[in-house]
Amino acid sequence: MSAPTGSAAGRPAASGRPLPYRLVATDLDGTLLRSDNTVSRSSRDALAAVTAAGAAHLIVTGRSVPWTRHVLDDLGYRGLAVCGQGAQVYDAGAHRLLTSVTLDRQLAGLALAKIEAEVGPVAIAASRDGLSGEVLVGEGYVYHPELPVIHMADTTELWAEPINKIYIQHRGLGDDGLARAAQAAAGDLVGVTMAGEGIVELLPLGLTKATGLSLAARRLGVTAAETIAFGDMPNDVPMFAWAGYGVAMANAHPDLKAVADEVTLSNDEDGIAVVLERVFGAVA
Repeated sequence: MSAPTGSAAGRPAASGRPLPYRLVATDLDGTLLRSDNTVSRSSRDALAAVTAAGAAHLIVTGRSVPWTRHVLDDLGYRGLAVCGQGAQVYDAGAHRLLTSVTLDRQLAGLALAKIEAEVGPVAIAASRDGLSGEVLVGEGYVYHPELPVIHMADTTELWAEPINKIYIQHRGLGDDGLARAAQAAAGDLVGVTMAGEGIVELLPLGLTKATGLSLAARRLGVTAAETIAFGDMPNDVPMFAWAGYGVAMANAHPDLKAVADEVTLSNDEDGIAVVLERVFGAVA
C-alpha cells in the first residue's frame, strides 16, 4: 500500500479540494474481508488513496483484539481500531489498549439462565478481556476453524477471569430468532446483537460499535458528520446511526440494508473500493 491505513485525520487533501469525509469506518467480516478472509488489492489501493488524501481509515469490528491483530498487521495498519463490538479501542502502532469495557459476570450468568429458561440449553463461548484474551469455547459451540480458541472442560471457566462478551448458539433457533428471544428474555440485563452467521452475542448493556467509534473519532478530532461507515450485519446498525453516511454491502443483512444510505456491491466484489473511488475520486 502506498500509505498505511489508520493515518491521522485532518490533513488537507493533496488536491487542495475539501475531503468529502475525514473518516472511513469499515467493519471486517463480510465487509472489508472477502469470503476467503483476505483484503483485495482494489480495497487496499482505495484505502491507501483515501489515507494519502488526508482522511483516516478506522476498522470497527466485533472481533476482539487477538482475533483482529493479524488482519491489522497484514494491512500495515498503525492507527486506532475499534474491537470487541465497541468494547476495545486499540492503538495498533503502540500495541496498547486505550479503553476496555468488560461484561459484568454476575449479570451475564443471570442473563444466560433467563435465556435458557425460555429457549432451552444454548451452546456457549466467551471472549476474555485484554490484549491476549483467549476465546473460550464450550461443548457444541461451532466456531471459525482458522481462529484460535481454548476448549472449556467446564463452563465454570467462563467466570474465572474478566470477559468482554458471551457468544450463544441454539440447535433449533436461527440467529435472528435466537437474538430476538435473548433480547426478550434478558435485554434488561445485557445488550444482545447478531454479528454474523452463528454469532449472537451478549454484551455490556448499552455497548455498541457506535460507543467505540465515537471514542476513537473524538481522539482523531473527527465528527460523526465527517464519517462514512461500511458494514454488513445488525451489529452495524448503531454505527450507521452515528455516522454521517452508512453503506451496506450487497451481502448485508436486511436489517442493515433498511437503514443504510446506500447499498454497494458485495465484499467479494470490492464494494468498499467502488464507493471510495467514486466519493473520493476528485481528491484522492
